[in-house]
This record gives sequence, structure tokens and C-alpha cells, in this order.
Amino acid sequence: MECVFGLVGNGFALVVADTSAVHSILVHKSNEDKIMILDSHKLLGASGESGDRVQFTEYIQKNVALYQFRNGIPLTTAAAANFTRGELATALRKSPYFVNILLAGYDKETGPSLYYMDYIATLHKIEKGAFGYGSYFSLSMMDRHYHSGMSVEEAIDLVDKCIVEIRSRLVVAPPNFVIKIVDKDGAREYAWRESIKDAAALPPTTA
Repeated sequence: MECVFGLVGNGFALVVADTSAVHSILVHKSNEDKIMILDSHKLLGASGESGDRVQFTEYIQKNVALYQFRNGIPLTTAAAANFTRGELATALRKSPYFVNILLAGYDKETGPSLYYMDYIATLHKIEKGAFGYGSYFSLSMMDRHYHSGMSVEEAIDLVDKCIVEIRSRLVVAPPNFVIKIVDKDGAREYAWRESIKDAAALPPTTA
């Protein structure tokens, strides 16, 4: 029941993801961070098979860092999106990665941007988007309430509306979400929305 969604506002882009690591009917942990800080001004939110998601996002992160190390300049958000799409397309013909990606970034020349990529290497530049079962509800909420040029406060209010809708509508809804934002000051964690704590962090029960 994964859910990753994001949007572009006035001078920023943000990505939101559930934090549940599940397999079949089991929840392994409820604090899995599915949004990678790709570099100083890029975020990569991913959903899909856990192994593919972790392996592919780390591969992209290291190659983006390698490009900057070799050339002395970072990739633009558009260039990073096209590189990622190319790697997905190459893998599709060999051993595909079953991951869906929202790539958000901020560039001095062009400002904030958000790119949508699915596991069959589709690439689109978008203003709002979502993956997973939660997308049925978050996309409808964003269709109704999103407008270009949103402030951070308006965007977070919309994110909270989406989370409430997901939690109330899905039969098995993820309880926790992480919100990350990227703007001229860089990519960073903004907030968590938690309804339960991870089991490992809870004190042991006594008989």
C-alpha cells in the first residue's frame, strides 16, 4: 500500500512518502525513509520492490556524485532525470528495476521542477504527481486544491489533506509519512506525520 506524491510550489518542490516497509501481510518497520537526498538540491522519492528501490536509488545517487566529482559541476535536475530515465530504459531490456520515481530539484536558472518516471522508463515533467495505491486519493485531492504558485504553508496544508484522505480511505493505510522539501537553500527533511512509532523503538512489554 505504498504512496509517494509530490508537487511544485512558489520557489520550492516537495516530495512525500509513506515510511512502511512491508512484505506480503507483514509490516517489517514503520520508519523506512523512501525519499533519498540525491545531492544538495535534489530529492528522489521512490516506490516499488524494496530491493530494487534501494539498489537503484543508491546507484543513481553515486553516479550523480561521480559526475560532479569528475566535472566539477552538478547535474541539473533535467539532466539527472534524463540520466535516471536512461538507466531505467537500459535495465528494462536486461533485468528491470520495478521502481517508480518522483525526482524533485531546484536549479538557479530554472527554479524548482518535478519529474515523473515509472518502471517502464516513462519520463514527464509535471507540477504534481503520485504513485502507489494512495495516488487514487492524493491525485484527486491535488486536482481539486492544487494551484500553481502555492506557498509552503498552502502546500503543507494540501499534503496533510492528502494524508488524512489516504489514512481514512485505504483498507490497509500506511500510518506514517515523511515530507522533504527542496528550494534555493537546498534539499532537506521538512516534517514527519506519524500515527504510530516503530515497534523497535517501543519499550518491551511485560507479562
